[in-house]
Amino acid sequence: MANYLAAKMGLNSLARKQNKSFNVRICTMESDMEFSCEMKWKGKDLLELVCRTLGLRETWFFGLRYNVKDTVAWLKMDKKVLDQDVPKEEPITLHFLAKFYPENVEEELVQDITQHLFFLQVKKKILEEEIHCPPEASVLLASYAVHAKYGEYNPNVHKPGFLAEEELLPKRVINLYQMTAEMWEERIAACYVEHRGRTREEAEMEYLKIAQDLDMYGVNYFLIRNKKGTELLLGVDALGLHIYEPDNRLTPKCSFPWNEIRNISYSDKEFTIKPLDKKANVFKFNSSRLRVNKLILQLCVGNHDLFMRRRRVDSLEVQQMKAQAREERARKQVERQLLNQEKQRREEAERVRDELERQLVRLQDEARVANEALLRSEQTADLLAEKAQIAEEEAKLLAQKAAEAEAETKRIKATAMRGHEERRLMEHKMLEADRMALKMAEQSQRRAKEAEQLRQDLLEARQSEHRAKHKLLEITSRVYTYPSLLVDCVPPELSFSKENLSFDFKDTDMKRLSMEIEKEKVEYMEKSKHLQEQLNELKTEIESLKLKERQTPLDVLHDHNAEQGASKHSNFKKLTLQSSKSRVAFFEEL
Repeated sequence: MANYLAAKMGLNSLARKQNKSFNVRICTMESDMEFSCEMKWKGKDLLELVCRTLGLRETWFFGLRYNVKDTVAWLKMDKKVLDQDVPKEEPITLHFLAKFYPENVEEELVQDITQHLFFLQVKKKILEEEIHCPPEASVLLASYAVHAKYGEYNPNVHKPGFLAEEELLPKRVINLYQMTAEMWEERIAACYVEHRGRTREEAEMEYLKIAQDLDMYGVNYFLIRNKKGTELLLGVDALGLHIYEPDNRLTPKCSFPWNEIRNISYSDKEFTIKPLDKKANVFKFNSSRLRVNKLILQLCVGNHDLFMRRRRVDSLEVQQMKAQAREERARKQVERQLLNQEKQRREEAERVRDELERQLVRLQDEARVANEALLRSEQTADLLAEKAQIAEEEAKLLAQKAAEAEAETKRIKATAMRGHEERRLMEHKMLEADRMALKMAEQSQRRAKEAEQLRQDLLEARQSEHRAKHKLLEITSRVYTYPSLLVDCVPPELSFSKENLSFDFKDTDMKRLSMEIEKEKVEYMEKSKHLQEQLNELKTEIESLKLKERQTPLDVLHDHNAEQGASKHSNFKKLTLQSSKSRVAFFEEL
């Protein structure tokens, strides 16, 4: 197998010499790229090509990393690519990553692409738990990550369940609490709503500003031994060198700032650091492999150079980049204000349109009710007319019966002269006939009155019908005027064309923007205070659901540090107040 691999590597080398070029696959945080490189290219040539492709000018933060045996290494800039221990297969796989971290992301990261690449890398490290993050900070960071991906919160679009497929929290945090996915999403969305008014770039910057205060942010850890053979961890970051106990990567036991280090070197597996104070003892430790010492030295030199560079006046290139970035931010801010104004006018027009539509619906309902009332009035009038006709016929019939009764009375009176008995009987019949006639007359009068009342009701019904028709005509005339109202209500200036987005910079605008930027600086402390209150509130909300038996050692250490009021920066400041001599002596006694 070894002979086969050697033969294969030899064939690959021969092929490269014949082709006079080699292929490289560059893996970034978002996508992969492939390049054809010349045999003579050095590491800096390849890095410049990648940066040009990405439009990246802040190249000093980044590097090309590759895997070698059981560790990693960074491509050297001043050495040919093929002369280094890069993988021998074609294409050569390299990872484009941030090699050095800034002390203050807001002041040092100028380009949006630089900020975006740092955001992706830091987010990946937090989710994979390479950087320890407390639960309340994880929720807040997740809300900014959601804002960076989805933009400003919109309740019509971002409905419950829209984060179901997103990986936003470390698995350690999820397992630490008795909370469902819906409960986590509810808390993340509640923070997401509060970020209204921010752009995606601002959300990424807020994410990095919170992440840079985490204890393990930007620290590269290496296993070392002191003179006594005690296993320790060496941490290298933008501020200096830190010594940790193997089971506590959060709180260093001692620290050496870059401005107190005079020289760094190694011989075989022994690493030597000389303090600036010549009276202080030399700081020495041993690492497991020579390759690790090379990596430590490379990171120390790069971080020290950047540390000193930050404390000098910016180069002309950096000043130009910062000026362009300020102008671009000012331009985007003015453009955002114009878009917000257009958005407000459009929302106002839509509000007026909705109000007119509601009025139209109300008028249509009124017209429908009036039509129904008119129909009922017509039906009632027809029924009353039919009843009046029946009453008239009954009155005529009763009048006819009354006439017949009167004739019968006369006939009975004519025959009343016949005998006393007949007369008495006839008188009785006559009285009966009178009563009947009287009763018939009363019924006739009552029917006549009913007929008269029905005529009055019919007249009133026809008048009500006439009024209903008149009201319907009024409502119909109002409805016909609605289209013109819709046209007239929209302001004539609401044309969302590209011409409306054009603007000119004026001195007054720039002065006003400068004043706003100064105002933002003044409000920084208030925002920091609000951020801390927000983190405390989140912690209080989810504390009752925590399963303490699932806490990792780092969680316990973080809670202890929080109770003591210790933070990353306070620990570093406290340790650096010690003299270099006492720190070296403390390290050797560990």
